[in-house]
Amino acid sequence: MKYPIGIQSFEKLRKENYLYVDKTHFITHLIDTGCVYFLSRPRRFGKSLFVDTMHCAFECKKELFKGLYLENNWDWSKQYPVIKISFGSGVHRTLDELKLTMKSMLIDWKNQFDITYEKEGIKNQFAEAIHKASIKCGRQVVVLIDEYDKPILDNITNVDLAVEMREEIKNFYSVLKDADQYLKLVFITGVSKFSKVSLFSGLNNLRDITITEEYSSLCGYTQDELENYFAVELKKYDKEEVRNWYNGYSWGNGTVYNPFDILQFFASGDYRNYWFESGTPRFLLKLLEENEYFIPELENIEASEEIAGSFEIEDLNVDTLLFQTGYLTIKNITRMASRRVYYLGYPNLEVKMSLNDALLGYVTKRLYAKEKNVVSLFRHLQTNNIDGMCSLFHSFFAAVPHDWFRKNNIAEFEGFYASVFYAYFCALGLDVRVEDATNHGKIDMTVFFEKRCYIFEFKLKEVAAGANKALQQIKEKNYAEKYISEYSEIYLIGVEFSRTDRNITCFEWERVLS
Repeated sequence: MKYPIGIQSFEKLRKENYLYVDKTHFITHLIDTGCVYFLSRPRRFGKSLFVDTMHCAFECKKELFKGLYLENNWDWSKQYPVIKISFGSGVHRTLDELKLTMKSMLIDWKNQFDITYEKEGIKNQFAEAIHKASIKCGRQVVVLIDEYDKPILDNITNVDLAVEMREEIKNFYSVLKDADQYLKLVFITGVSKFSKVSLFSGLNNLRDITITEEYSSLCGYTQDELENYFAVELKKYDKEEVRNWYNGYSWGNGTVYNPFDILQFFASGDYRNYWFESGTPRFLLKLLEENEYFIPELENIEASEEIAGSFEIEDLNVDTLLFQTGYLTIKNITRMASRRVYYLGYPNLEVKMSLNDALLGYVTKRLYAKEKNVVSLFRHLQTNNIDGMCSLFHSFFAAVPHDWFRKNNIAEFEGFYASVFYAYFCALGLDVRVEDATNHGKIDMTVFFEKRCYIFEFKLKEVAAGANKALQQIKEKNYAEKYISEYSEIYLIGVEFSRTDRNITCFEWERVLS
């Protein structure tokens, strides 16, 4: 089987006999139910391939759809002019580079439709291209915009330049507002939904299908699709382990697998962090630091419908950004009166393990030391060397550069120290639970390894007067009772920190005797 890893050309995929999971039924549904759509999905989820598939359908390349849903459910006698806009290739580092890309597209459309521009300016010529292509071909135009926001995301850490990029594409896309009579369909994809872009403020009939049940599996592979298209390959592996690693992404109805992960996994046979390694934005790690984010909270975040809404470059919302970029996903939805409440969490083991590993590397600035510590922690768990764990974490905090603390006051908070413990255990891919509820209260953190259960309580020395308050709380609230019937070995670990020392000042533990 040929796996279409990284292939965004539908024609290449079909002509060269690569595997294709049929998503063409979504195209007819889009045509039947609306005219202007926006779809947000994380990078490497198949957005570009779907856009190109639509392109081929509207240009009536019927031979490419043999055996697919669309072959017998499409009017192949009507060919529509297609204007495709994509900023996916390359990085636009200046406004001039962005304008050059736009001018290049204008030249392509001029040649494609054999038209002549009579006006000056990028915006005016874009409007001309739509109008004249429609007149020339005798049909309305299909406009496909892939990765509309990439010029903004490429420069998200440079606010001034990102705003300039936003204003330029805002002006460019504003043409669509007055071109309604010439448009058959407008389909727009991106990662994030930025406010103050005319696509969202100017197109009154735009439908955002990001969190819509009927389109929730438009990108990604469902469990049924995985078992159908990859039946032979799947027999070689533990189905539940594959699901645990790569499934779990949800946009309101069921869950899907990341296609980039699955294709890479079946091609190599190794469980690895394929999607995460393909490009993790450093600005996200910086944003988590600047907002003094309590990392264990990523397990369960309550959010409103604004998670799929737009936000401003000048005021990035961390939860929204983590959701739209794929590091968090919808785990559950409940109703509160007339409002929906979304519960967000990690989609799968790959993201949970990799994001926490990246956060550790960001804090230490020393990749080798971080990797060495992760390996050492695993060995301490194997031998149940709890005192060794204490020494490891003490060394970690001692090695955090002083300059890092000068940039923020994060060492003032218990959450920073607890986040480091949490991140280390998550980086190993272990079952780690935070704020686990019992009938006596909530446990700060519980770690499960083989047949052992480790219960952690964290406190700041300056807040909890006296030594050993953390361990005392675990015992007084009888947190171990919840796990005593399931685990043969349970360990209670109280950890206390000092704001002034920026390190562990008390590390006490006991084993629960059954």
